[in-house]
Amino acid sequence: MNFNELPEFSKDCKHLGKKYRSLPDDLEMFKKVLVEVPLGTDKHFAVLFQNEKVKIAKARFFCRYLKNNTMRIIYSYCEEKKEIIFIEIYYKGDQQRENQQRIRDFLKSV
Repeated sequence: MNFNELPEFSKDCKHLGKKYRSLPDDLEMFKKVLVEVPLGTDKHFAVLFQNEKVKIAKARFFCRYLKNNTMRIIYSYCEEKKEIIFIEIYYKGDQQRENQQRIRDFLKSV
């Protein structure tokens, strides 16, 4: 499985990583889960959009620094290419919903 990320995602990670020091390690653990089940199997994953090329999914992302609270992570999965591209990560306490414009811009580029 190949993992890539948008520049905006990298910026989000850098910003959140300063506040939540375990974020890089937690992201690596999340990648291991995605290798096994790219779209998840339980209530912590939801498919926001799908077409014949890609599926956009939203997942609860558990960060060790955030005891009972979680972050959200938005990513695309292309089964044909076996590729996951991270689009957005945010803390649920700071932002209620995903950035719809960022997702639309990503879908235009695919």
